[in-house]
Amino acid sequence: MLKVTSNLWFEKDVKQAVEFYVATIPNSSVGRTTVLPVETPSGPLGSVIVVEFNLGHQDFVAMQAGPLDAFNHAFSISVECETQDEIDGIWSAFLQNGGVEEQCGWLRDRWGLCWQIVPRVLSDMIASRDLERAKRVTEVMMTMVKLDIAKLTEAYG
Repeated sequence: MLKVTSNLWFEKDVKQAVEFYVATIPNSSVGRTTVLPVETPSGPLGSVIVVEFNLGHQDFVAMQAGPLDAFNHAFSISVECETQDEIDGIWSAFLQNGGVEEQCGWLRDRWGLCWQIVPRVLSDMIASRDLERAKRVTEVMMTMVKLDIAKLTEAYG
């Protein structure tokens, strides 16, 4: 059976990043941690660390292997929340840990990884067959930084 896992390359602090993610996102866990027992292009024996983990039942592998390509908006992790309290709690945790707010429910964590903290109902609202309702929700969303379920729901009508 095939298995698909997202891989994340960190310059440094991979263990701290994974521990923060797992503590912040419900239904998450850390799996195996492996230190590569050989010299690599990233450095001497022991300099590359691989951490397997799960966020909200999705598998990831994070590798600490020095500078290569910085994270950017081409890849982000989306966290769909049921309630405003969930959004607020996760959002606050990221900001208190050195994250930076961006538009439309996006933020960048202190390691540079992009996240979208969104209400689960948003995708249904935007994909509505009622284009006027979808347009109103999208326009309201575009004015927000952290997403507000009540305001989105009000715009949806």
